[in-house]
Amino acid sequence: MGNFFNLVQNENMKIYRRVRTWVMLGILVVVNLLIPVLLSMADHGGSISIWDSVVMGTSFTFFLCTIFSVIVAADSVAGEFSWGTIKLLLIRPWSRSKILLSKYVSVILFSLLCTLLLMAMSFLASSFFFSGNISGNTESGLFPHGANGFVYTLQYLLCQYVNLFITVAIAFMLSTVFRAGGLAIGLALFIMFAKGIFTALFNPERFAWAKYLFFTHMDLSGYLQTDVGPGGVSLGFALAVLAVYYIVFMAVSWYVFSKRDIAA
Repeated sequence: MGNFFNLVQNENMKIYRRVRTWVMLGILVVVNLLIPVLLSMADHGGSISIWDSVVMGTSFTFFLCTIFSVIVAADSVAGEFSWGTIKLLLIRPWSRSKILLSKYVSVILFSLLCTLLLMAMSFLASSFFFSGNISGNTESGLFPHGANGFVYTLQYLLCQYVNLFITVAIAFMLSTVFRAGGLAIGLALFIMFAKGIFTALFNPERFAWAKYLFFTHMDLSGYLQTDVGPGGVSLGFALAVLAVYYIVFMAVSWYVFSKRDIAA
């Protein structure tokens, strides 16, 4: 177990020694501090509460968080092949499964750091510029009637992270299979931005089989307003579909990485 932690530490060092990582984290901090400022300038009637500001701000910055996590995930494996360091890594006394798992764990840790960072910065800035009950007992047009703002915000961010989690899994799989970071980034972001178009074209209300497509269920925030999702499915069904696809993505990644001829 100690060897695995050393592997994860080594992968984290690769991520955080790069200038671009700190640039991305810096952008998250600045944008999450700036959005509440802009909202306060537009809030002439004082109708925006702390949690309104947090939800509105993070709904935008979570796209940045996902993009940055996808960049790190795509480069995690493909970068080793691009720089030719994969051979040096595989001659070490560690199994390929441990090496790939350590890379994936480091990517997930980065995505969690980005998520916690944007949450903290958005809350700090929002609490400075907006009034309201921090415990969340505030009426809002953004939340369902009677919903606690604090609880709703956490649920909303969790739904957003599920979207990020699946998108990162796609980028990681593409990076492992094609060994091309640019392709992995491009395809993962294409899926992220085009999933709404796919859902409209293959509407589960018209095509029953469409409810088994993963992009139909990537945005779970709709379940915060209603118990019924696209095609009349439940939240449990949506999570089950995403879980199956996630297992497939990871299985493909592990199989390809363990069988690949590194000399090729």
